[in-house]
Amino acid sequence: MEFIKGFSFGFMNKRGEWQDVRSKESLQLLKERCSIDHVILTVVAEQDTAQSITINWKNHPNVVSDEETIELIEYANKIGLKVILKPMVNVSDGTWRAHINFFDTDVPCEPKWSEWFASYNEYILHFAKIAEQMECPMFVIGCELVNADRREAEWRYLIHEVRKVYSGLITYNCDKYQEDVLKWWDAVDVISSSGYYPLDAWEEQLDRIEKVVEKYNKPFFFCEAGCPSWVGGDILPNDWTKRGEFSEEAQRNWYEAMFHATSKRSWVQGFALWDWKAHLYPIEDAFQNQDYAVYGKAAEKVIKKFYQTIN
Repeated sequence: MEFIKGFSFGFMNKRGEWQDVRSKESLQLLKERCSIDHVILTVVAEQDTAQSITINWKNHPNVVSDEETIELIEYANKIGLKVILKPMVNVSDGTWRAHINFFDTDVPCEPKWSEWFASYNEYILHFAKIAEQMECPMFVIGCELVNADRREAEWRYLIHEVRKVYSGLITYNCDKYQEDVLKWWDAVDVISSSGYYPLDAWEEQLDRIEKVVEKYNKPFFFCEAGCPSWVGGDILPNDWTKRGEFSEEAQRNWYEAMFHATSKRSWVQGFALWDWKAHLYPIEDAFQNQDYAVYGKAAEKVIKKFYQTIN
């Protein structure tokens, strides 16, 4: 696997928004300002609650269409970017997707894992076919579904079915601290995780992840990694709900620490940094934006400099 100089793009965009000229302009700016060679397109569908068994993605106004997904992949390829397709699931009531959960033993009249996976598999296989059609080099079969991770048989079955329709590399984006918990890494081609680790914890966490990579002898990259730009964000980068005083220094320092630590580990084969908006804020507002976005902030230059050093 080649090194992935990537960014996640288009998270939470609604139907039609990827066809907006602003989205293509934003993608072009991302390539120029951060020197990326991969973009991870994040298609997001929702289920009503953490215990709902139906994922609402077919012709849903909150989900980008197949047509605009294909159009944006074509545009990304045109400007020299490789596309990794990443369908994701959110919960409409705001519950984090990691808390999607059901009883391990089926109980009559209660929602079941089998019902949820039937809906989820249909969703994932649909986009796996698009990834194959568009020759995407990698496909992400799931993201941060921590409670679902233990359902090993269901994931192995899904991977088997994806391989029937998709010929590229398959990965699963596990959550932070879960790399050594997952039991079915042998079934995928690439191990990936969300690298939202504290500024001062990178060496310790990389030591732990390295054992997993060695055990399974698989390529690894961070399918997400990022830090918000507020005071304290570098200490707890995984908490997207907190906000404090704006600090681009906290975000910049976090990126410098991550790149410094990971550069010493040859098995870290890239990043899909979190995240770049398809519809950008005015650049003069960068110093008011406390989110993970780096557009117009000091971290943006750190990222570009680092990516430019990678051959």
